[in-house]
Amino acid sequence: MWLQNQFSSILILATPLSALSQSSPQSEKRYAILDNDWMAVSFLPFLLAMKGGMEVLGLVSDTADSWQKQCGLHALANLEIGNFSCIPVYQGAVWPLINTPERFQGWQAVHGKLPFQGAFAPQNQTAEAQGKDPTSGDPDRVVKEAFIEGFPKTTFNNSTNAASFMVQMVRKYPHQVSIYSAGALTNIALAVRMDTSFASLAKELVIMGGYVDVNMLQATGNVEQADRNSDINLMIDPEAAKIAINADFPDILIAGNVANQVQSTQQYLDEVNQVENSLTRVFHDHYGTKFPFWDETAAAIMVDRSIALNISSLYADVDISYGSPSYGNIHFYQPELRPPHVRKVTYVNRIDGNKLKKMMKKAMWEPPSCS
Repeated sequence: MWLQNQFSSILILATPLSALSQSSPQSEKRYAILDNDWMAVSFLPFLLAMKGGMEVLGLVSDTADSWQKQCGLHALANLEIGNFSCIPVYQGAVWPLINTPERFQGWQAVHGKLPFQGAFAPQNQTAEAQGKDPTSGDPDRVVKEAFIEGFPKTTFNNSTNAASFMVQMVRKYPHQVSIYSAGALTNIALAVRMDTSFASLAKELVIMGGYVDVNMLQATGNVEQADRNSDINLMIDPEAAKIAINADFPDILIAGNVANQVQSTQQYLDEVNQVENSLTRVFHDHYGTKFPFWDETAAAIMVDRSIALNISSLYADVDISYGSPSYGNIHFYQPELRPPHVRKVTYVNRIDGNKLKKMMKKAMWEPPSCS
């Protein structure tokens, strides 16, 4: 994709991926906690993790594309598709740290609308009746019509909340747990604030989100192109994103612009469906060809860093000025010009798209067993 090549030449400190290929020793067990705004066809991130030899300790739901409860139920339903219900699902925070639908709409009135507003879009009962996930209104309501993958029969693990669960797990398995975030970073920020050692005890934080220098792509082309280049994962809770990105995780790996590199196509959907099972059927019939493989890209990088072909090591922060048109967007700094509180992150510029598709296909064709 031309954007990725252009972007790679702009970022400083671009590095070949030999620097990222430092995988854990074979003897060290790898664990993962996946925090996401789970939707109808969202099983590939945890499937890729399991197929890659990681033990998935649990899934966590957050409010971003839709409300936390609806997303959590999608997580349960996605686990049931492949008989993976041995993995527990923990409910995360219902609300962002500060943001609300009203506050979000107020920001848009000054700075312009986002093409996709996630859970903070105005409530549309007609769309919900036609199978759209809920937005605004009562955050605890459930729209069963949206469960094209089937409504779950299993239930949440209510022994604790998402942030406490993450803290418990990094303490149980210090420096071995990858924290994956493909939705809002609210739960991770709460865990950071809850326990001063949480971030440092994790192995890494892997984020899907953090687009940079995409304003021209937002302003040209059509609304769909603007949608692909709008950072709802960070913008739904900018304050949480700032806390997470400045926390002392041993490494923070960000799949921002690169998440747009590999597009879903009908040819690929048909190719996957050559092997028929419950996973490939749902993927073929419902994933669609409208968007790239966003969450899957970040999950694949977490599992196998050699998939990344070019990276940059940069000082990063998140704009939390409500009066800024860049509210909720990531910003990079030269080392000499950075504010004192910001830290380095690893930003992936380019991946091996063919390898990503092969990883996804293999995970669906030969799914791991649940234990």
